Amino acid sequence: MTYYRQVGDVPRRRHTAFRDDAGALRYEELMGEEGFSSDSSLLYHRGVPSAIVDSQAWDLPDLTVTANHPLKPRHLRLHGLFDPEQTKAVDAVEGRRLVLGNGDVRISYVVAGEVSPYYRNAVGDECVYVEQGSGTVETVFGVLRYRTGDYVIVPRATTHRWVPAEESRLYAIEANSHIAPPKRYLSRYGQLLEHAPYCERDLHGPTEPVLVDGADVEVLVKHRGNGPSGLVGSRMTYATHPFDVVGWDGCLYPYTFNVEDFMPITGKVHQPPPVHQVFEGNNFVVCNFCPRKVDYAPGSIPVPYYHSNVDSDEVMFYVGGDYEARKGSGIDIGSISLHPGGYAHGPQPSAVEASIGAEYFDELAVMVDTFRPLELGEAGVAAEDPAYAWTWAGRRSR
Repeated sequence: MTYYRQVGDVPRRRHTAFRDDAGALRYEELMGEEGFSSDSSLLYHRGVPSAIVDSQAWDLPDLTVTANHPLKPRHLRLHGLFDPEQTKAVDAVEGRRLVLGNGDVRISYVVAGEVSPYYRNAVGDECVYVEQGSGTVETVFGVLRYRTGDYVIVPRATTHRWVPAEESRLYAIEANSHIAPPKRYLSRYGQLLEHAPYCERDLHGPTEPVLVDGADVEVLVKHRGNGPSGLVGSRMTYATHPFDVVGWDGCLYPYTFNVEDFMPITGKVHQPPPVHQVFEGNNFVVCNFCPRKVDYAPGSIPVPYYHSNVDSDEVMFYVGGDYEARKGSGIDIGSISLHPGGYAHGPQPSAVEASIGAEYFDELAVMVDTFRPLELGEAGVAAEDPAYAWTWAGRRSR
């Protein structure tokens, strides 16, 4: 995040004594990326941010994966993963179920109604898409409000917790890297350019500090180790409450971006997937397909052509509207399609002819393309529709 922001009280000059009204010293923390050679922020704490009094193992949710072998496209129905009678007791951190993952990124799903524990992902940034629901995310930088359609971007090592105001369906994209706007959208100084489909006005960060008193506060930390997918967890207990930041400034902080503020790029004929891109991480991209006017050249075919994304696995999460290209496949709201590299995919045959002459598509989907093969998590295995792979042919050989 390259846009400077100041929240709360900070001293006029960095790295100098900063005291409260009683003369007590504030404790300065520099939170920086890439060995302090990239974006950073300075946070001013009432307590010592490194003061822990205990650390115990935290058993992470099941992160085992199963290879997509033999290779085939897959349809996963996420809405069947959680019992509606039990979601009030599920939180957005420990309740996550792994759907897909590889060495660069993991995609999980949760339906949460309970306040989460305090949590910090020390492996990479998180991009959590709010399929449905509202509430707040309390962080050391302040409070973010979230609503349906928001992407919630939480930088690596940010202590936070989820506080749903109502049942929240959350699609969590956890990176082993940082997540940011695509480089081609940015000037060499980091400003979003005029051809980008969104701008700085659409990004919403914290506006005031959140201060909480407390002692012996437990924070769940996900970090690198020798567990499944190279991850393990720890329960770290802090002497004072981590939400003790009286002010901060810099270019590293959490923020939200709502999919309604994405301005689709359209053309006379069908545009390729990169025009729908919203974020990127190391070895993966995030795109969204929004309601939009479609191709207007005479005879144009608005649904996608059959395509082989030879370097990527493609994951499409269908969250709204009526996705024209998938009619007849069993795909519905709450579905995921996984189309792996090495397999040509595209619309159902009947959808091609039916789309000619259409002027507008009312559809909403979030896509993740990965440049390493994805494997199925336990939730992906549990949610699979085994008939999907054969829907283009209409039959399976015996």
